[in-house]
Amino acid sequence: MARYALTVPRAFLAPLMPGLGTALVIAAAATFLSEHYGAPVMLFALLLGMALNHLGESARAADGLAFASKTILRVGVALLGARISVEQVVALGWQPLLIVLLGVSATIGVSVLVARWMGFSPLFGLLSGGATAICGASAALALSATLPAHDKKEQATSFTVIGVSALSTLAMILYPAIAALAGLTPHQSGIFIGATIHDVAQVVGAGYAISPDAGDTATIVKLTRVAMLLPVILVAGQVARRASGPEAGPRLPLLPGFVLAFIALVAINSTGWVPAVVTTAAGEVSRWCLVTAIAAIGVRASLKDLSSVGLRPVLLMVGETIFLAGLVLVLLKI
Repeated sequence: MARYALTVPRAFLAPLMPGLGTALVIAAAATFLSEHYGAPVMLFALLLGMALNHLGESARAADGLAFASKTILRVGVALLGARISVEQVVALGWQPLLIVLLGVSATIGVSVLVARWMGFSPLFGLLSGGATAICGASAALALSATLPAHDKKEQATSFTVIGVSALSTLAMILYPAIAALAGLTPHQSGIFIGATIHDVAQVVGAGYAISPDAGDTATIVKLTRVAMLLPVILVAGQVARRASGPEAGPRLPLLPGFVLAFIALVAINSTGWVPAVVTTAAGEVSRWCLVTAIAAIGVRASLKDLSSVGLRPVLLMVGETIFLAGLVLVLLKI
C-alpha cells in the first residue's frame, strides 16, 4: 500500500517536472533580481521566461509549463484571499472606500468601452482595465484564469503584465511628486497612492517615501483594492460562462473552485482567529505561485506575437492609468 501511495504522486509529477522545474528556476532568479535591483518581480519573471521562449517548444516541458501557468496560477490567486479581511475594508471609512469603488468600476467600465471603440475585444479591455484598477499583474493573472480561452489569451496576458509592471514602476517615481504638487495632505497622499498605483510593492515604496502615515494609509487602501478582485472575478466568470455557450460543451461552473477558495480564505481571515504568521506564510506562498505562473506564461509566450501588438494597446493602458489617477485626484478634491 505504501509503495502504491508513493507511485501515484511520482507518476503524476514525473511528466510535469521538466516544465515545472524550469518555471521554478526562473521564479527564483526573478526573485533574486527583484530583491537586489528593486524592479517588480513579476516583470523580471515574465522577461526571463520570454528570454527562454525556445524551451516552450520542447514537448518534454509542455505539460509542466501548462500546469504552472494554469493550476499553480489558480492556487496563487486563491491564496490572495488570506491577505484580506472585512475589518481592513471597514477601518478605512466611507470616503476612501467610495473612492476605491468608483475608481475600480469606472476604470474597468471605460476600459471595456474604449477597447471596443479601438477595435479590440471587450475582454482585453476587461483584462487590462482590471489589472490597472485593482492590483496590477496579480489581477491580470486572476482575470486571465477566469476569462474564456482563445488563441490570443496568453499574448494579451503577457502584454498586460509587462504594461502594468512598467507603468507601476513609473507611477512609484512620479506620483509622490504629483501628490505634493496637488497640495494633498499625507493622509490624502496615502489614499491617492493606494488607489492608483497598480502593484502592492510600488504602493508601499511610494507611500512610505512620503511619510509613515501616507505609507500606512496607502497600504490599507491598496488591500481594499485587492479585495475588489472578488466581485470583478465573479463578473468575469459570468462572462466566461456565457461565452462558452452550449456549442462549446459543458457550461463552466457558476463559481470556479479557486474563487470559492478565495472567498473562504477572506471569510476565515476576517474572523481574526488566524495567526499573523499563517497569513504571512499564505501570502508568501501565493507570491511564489504567481511568480512561477507568470514565468511559465513567459516561456510559452511568442515573442513575435508580442512584438506585433502595435501602439494601440500601449495607448489603451497608458490612458487607463491616467484616467484612474485623474479620477482619484478629482474625488479627493471634492
